[in-house]
Amino acid sequence: MERVYNKLVRDNIPEIIKSKGETPVTRILNNDEYKKSLEEKLFEEYKEVIEASGDDRLEELADLVEVAKSLAESENSSLEHIIELANKKREKRGGFEKKIFLEKVIESE
Repeated sequence: MERVYNKLVRDNIPEIIKSKGETPVTRILNNDEYKKSLEEKLFEEYKEVIEASGDDRLEELADLVEVAKSLAESENSSLEHIIELANKKREKRGGFEKKIFLEKVIESE
């Protein structure tokens, strides 16, 4: 029996599969395929975050961060640099702590 995945997986997954007596069939992606697969993985992890709750949600957020880290590295940057950018943006525009929901803007005459 085969289970088809056709998706990017974490680096240790093939060894974990082998340890269960199964045979993983893998290939190494080129840079363009890698970036595209990371984007798909980001969307997959996003959906899992939305559907999870409690500790499971925290685990899914950790997966989301790992994908963001890899995406940053694929752009010759780092998660630390992304966090610096986020902090600068927070200084200029604020965060989301106040839970403000903008309903509309009324233009001045």
